[in-house]
Amino acid sequence: MKTKITEILKIKYPIILSGMSWISTPELVAAVSNAGGLGILATGVMNADETLEAIKKTRGLTKKPFAVNITLYFPGAKENAKVIFDQKVPVVNYALGKGDWICKAVHGYGGKVIATVTTLKHALAAQKDGADAIIVTGHEAAGHGGDVTSMVLIPGIADNINIPIIAAGGFADGRGLASALILGADGISMGTRFMDSVESPVHENQKKAANATDVYSTIYTDKVDGMKARVMKTAGAQRLINKRLNPFSALIRSRKIAKMLGFPWLKLAIGIMFMGYKKSMAMARMAVGFDAFKAGTMDGDNNKGVLPIGQVAGIITETLTVKQIIEKTVKEAEKSREVLASKLK
Repeated sequence: MKTKITEILKIKYPIILSGMSWISTPELVAAVSNAGGLGILATGVMNADETLEAIKKTRGLTKKPFAVNITLYFPGAKENAKVIFDQKVPVVNYALGKGDWICKAVHGYGGKVIATVTTLKHALAAQKDGADAIIVTGHEAAGHGGDVTSMVLIPGIADNINIPIIAAGGFADGRGLASALILGADGISMGTRFMDSVESPVHENQKKAANATDVYSTIYTDKVDGMKARVMKTAGAQRLINKRLNPFSALIRSRKIAKMLGFPWLKLAIGIMFMGYKKSMAMARMAVGFDAFKAGTMDGDNNKGVLPIGQVAGIITETLTVKQIIEKTVKEAEKSREVLASKLK
């Protein structure tokens, strides 16, 4: 199966693992890359030393191309970026910020850059900044999806840019892959589907819960970490929605963020004081979200934590190995071509 994405990234199948904090670990990344896709290592909640260790571990598990992401919104992103550049990671994915400097650095050693966007405005900016491809994230996605559904967002962006598109949000099987290609994408990125895999580090209780959900079992809210995000509908999610915070919470909770990311707390605290009410509240939410996402994914706690899942969880009913997921997706996509042909007679 060849598309612009397989050619640019030098992979067998146009199937990408989303870079999910705490979930897209070296083991899961390597499993996806070894099976013919592209794994994206998530570094958003890591400090520079942890990022370096994770990159080295991934290289020890796969000789195939893999990617590392940079979440520009998080403190410590530039420190992580320096490690990624020094290690000459073959593919770099960035989100939530301007990436011209990333493109310049990565292209300098011959690597490729993928930007993650949710709007045409940001897609055009990424193209101008030099990104080689973009991940377009629709409303259906787990975590931080956009306001427009993939069915409309993908063709809307494909009609206006010249670089390849990887569709994210609502894709979990071969029908989704075939549909994405028809809509104008050159591949798909799957988060929820790979979250619910044998190699995924997510708590087994959460995989079972995801298998039992329907397409109505998620909530889309900005009350988890300050940005609009989709999570499983649980008591923990409702608790966070109802949780009242104030700007002082950002200062108190920022210490935990700074410690986790190896970022000077005083520098972060001073920054928060000059942010203004709206941004300081967002920072407070981000600190709450860090704890909630970790509790939900790693501890399987749906009272204190939340699990980011997409609406597509409603069509996933079993936990498979990464290899089985990819092979099944490709086979279904090829069959979809026959189905489409028979219906267009």
